[in-house]
Amino acid sequence: MGMTISEKILAKHAGKDIVKPGDLLEVDVDIVLSNDITAPIAISEFRKIGIDHVFDKDKVVMVADHYVPGKDVKSAEQAKFMHEFAREYGIKHYYDVGRGGIEHALLPEEGLVKPGDLIIGADSHTCTYGGLGAFSTGMGSTDIAAAMAMGCIWMKVPPSMKFIFEGTLNRWVSGKDLILFTIGQIGVDGALYKAMEFAGSVIEAMSVDQRLTIANMAIEAGGKNGIMKANKQVLDYVGSRTGTEGIVYESDEDAKYEREFSFDVSDMEPQVAFPHLPSNIRPVSQARDIVIDQVVIGSCTNGRLEDLRTAAEVLKGRNTAENVRLIVIPATQEVYRKAMDEGLFDIFLDANAAISTPTCGPCLGGHMGVMAAGERAVATTNRNFVGRMGHPKSEVYLANPAVAAASAVLGRIGSPDELD
Repeated sequence: MGMTISEKILAKHAGKDIVKPGDLLEVDVDIVLSNDITAPIAISEFRKIGIDHVFDKDKVVMVADHYVPGKDVKSAEQAKFMHEFAREYGIKHYYDVGRGGIEHALLPEEGLVKPGDLIIGADSHTCTYGGLGAFSTGMGSTDIAAAMAMGCIWMKVPPSMKFIFEGTLNRWVSGKDLILFTIGQIGVDGALYKAMEFAGSVIEAMSVDQRLTIANMAIEAGGKNGIMKANKQVLDYVGSRTGTEGIVYESDEDAKYEREFSFDVSDMEPQVAFPHLPSNIRPVSQARDIVIDQVVIGSCTNGRLEDLRTAAEVLKGRNTAENVRLIVIPATQEVYRKAMDEGLFDIFLDANAAISTPTCGPCLGGHMGVMAAGERAVATTNRNFVGRMGHPKSEVYLANPAVAAASAVLGRIGSPDELD
């Protein structure tokens, strides 16, 4: 019986030759991840277990990224709680302000993720690493506490869904548009506890940054994980950071999928998710009457170097509209430095943008871009629920970095093509 990529990775980590959807497995994990919001809960539960060590100091990763730099006393206390635990237990991969960045951009950068790995994290967007051919998924903090102690976790094998993309992408259309379009097709619960596998010539040709963006938003369709076969770009990227390519899995020809979709994306426009769901999708040409107050370019979805380069290409020689605040947030310290060295910061500053240190801040309505009642933002983030970026009567429109940058200049939602 053929197996999918996801099934093969789970089988390997469970020590089995064959698994099928619905099987309940005990799987070993390669990385256990938490952040400054979720780690304190996991740590408290871990201490209840009553052991004096984590299963592997090299495989427990903690990242301060959500409410940092500390926005208030409570957030500072949370980060301190995590920092003290990491120091007490000798956690090798602990990343604080100035030394890391947003977790889901940081781990691949640090060479902590390889094709074939199994990664769990106390954050729903842990599914990002499927862009590198790993099985990665978010879990609750109690599950993470158990995994920190034992190095393994119970997991039910998810059914797989396959999404095939063929054709040639138009200029300004990116991985963000493919995943927004997909969510629009199946809905926010269309892949509930399913493995979302992405394939086709478009996926095969995609850069690492674009692939990570697609996998990142699998959870917005309810997916257990998003995944794709590692391509040459991935192998080169991972090899340069880890010295190994990992284990590249691909689905068997006779693998079974619950559903399969095939899309020719040659005529696709950039996509925009209207409030208040990531599935409320319209092409950018149908969004041009939406006047905005703020643009946020960043997050674990679109804060990588390729994203900033795209935004800078659109913004170069232009200014943001007077009614718009533009906030640019590089996802990691490495992205920050490279963007600065390439002169992207000069372009952003000349366009009247504010540049932030790496943080998840505005994505979850924490800080660095919280909105007031009645305000609207275009964001390269991943969620646009009611109150997600501030006041319940504010609105978030999700888009790719090119559309976000163009919208900042236009003062309304629009495409870079309108600036020519």
